[in-house]
Amino acid sequence: MSVKGKRVFLILFFLILAVPGTAGAYTIQPGDTLSELAQLFQVEMEQLLKHNPDISHPDRIYAGQTLKLPNFHANQPIYIDHSNGYSSNPSSSTKKSISTYRLQSDQKDKQENTYTVSPMDKYWLSRIVHAEAKGEPFLGKVAVVHVILNRVHHEGFPDTIREVIFQPGQFQPVANGSIYQEPDEESIRAVEYALKTYDQQDKEILYFYNPKIATSSWIFTRPTVKVIGNHVFAR
Repeated sequence: MSVKGKRVFLILFFLILAVPGTAGAYTIQPGDTLSELAQLFQVEMEQLLKHNPDISHPDRIYAGQTLKLPNFHANQPIYIDHSNGYSSNPSSSTKKSISTYRLQSDQKDKQENTYTVSPMDKYWLSRIVHAEAKGEPFLGKVAVVHVILNRVHHEGFPDTIREVIFQPGQFQPVANGSIYQEPDEESIRAVEYALKTYDQQDKEILYFYNPKIATSSWIFTRPTVKVIGNHVFAR
């Protein structure tokens, strides 16, 4: 996705297909890793490999590949529990609706595109929020998510959530490894709330920093939009 200043739609859903006569299946997305998918779907790596003999090595998967999920029945609806971003319990017989959120740019003359927030996107969002804003107010955590979403459709930054988070030199938790820590419940909830409220607030912010510990003189030149807790959010 290279066109910026666009209308962006966040459509929150798994690309999951029912394969007749087999386990449920998930279509692998760009940036997915087998270990992360095993955690998200609560399946042992050994079981995933057993049900997917075409995967010769855990590191050799590709976007568009079908991953069979042994915990899901082929004829049973598979849905997302949006309260935590993980796949639902396959034993449940209740089908929940999928929520769709629309993010609209102010520049209406640009090409309209769609951006799908994958489970992996929410996986990484919850971790960067936990690492960057642990101990900060809930709305401060939400604002961190909005910074990343704003960058996705700003021409000065990469075009996907994962690429924005892992862009070299941008987020300290990526450099020091703290992004790999398990997020707390509030961070997970903040991601969900941020996705739901993105149309209504924080459309300007592209940066955030703690003025007490920031070492870059350049960041202090950015116009301040708001201050939440210890973080200054700027454009």
